[in-house]
Amino acid sequence: MTAQKSTTRTTAKSKTSVSFSEEERAAMKEHAQELKTAARRGSRASKADGETDVLAKIAEMAESDRVLAERVHAIVKAGAPDLTPKLWYGMPSYARDGKVVCFFQSAEKFKARYATFGFNDSANLDDGAMWPTAFALTTLSAADEARLGELVKKAAG
Repeated sequence: MTAQKSTTRTTAKSKTSVSFSEEERAAMKEHAQELKTAARRGSRASKADGETDVLAKIAEMAESDRVLAERVHAIVKAGAPDLTPKLWYGMPSYARDGKVVCFFQSAEKFKARYATFGFNDSANLDDGAMWPTAFALTTLSAADEARLGELVKKAAG
């Protein structure tokens, strides 16, 4: 006699749900609004419009982020006056020919423990096979400001 075995196999497939955080969804909504504003301004948009928007956004930040953002704004303006200030996902950024070169991200916006100053791939920072593209900021010393100034000049060059 042959005994018949019954095998029952259960496999639990775990489904991972990928969704955006509230902060990320808010940033996307801000970006959509920025695009609408830019479209409304059309060809009459000026560099001053972008700077006004950036300064207004900086003024809304918590004090610790605002102090850093104001310093970063001054560093970028001094080191790369040809870059155009604009909002990018609700963050101050600086662009060349419409493409964001560098940006400031407040700590409060994404509930991070530090603010970030970053560079996009349109920045001319290539240095061998590896180079930094973002920096954590908690305070800015004179040496830090000088380093950021040099990087901004190089990025915009």
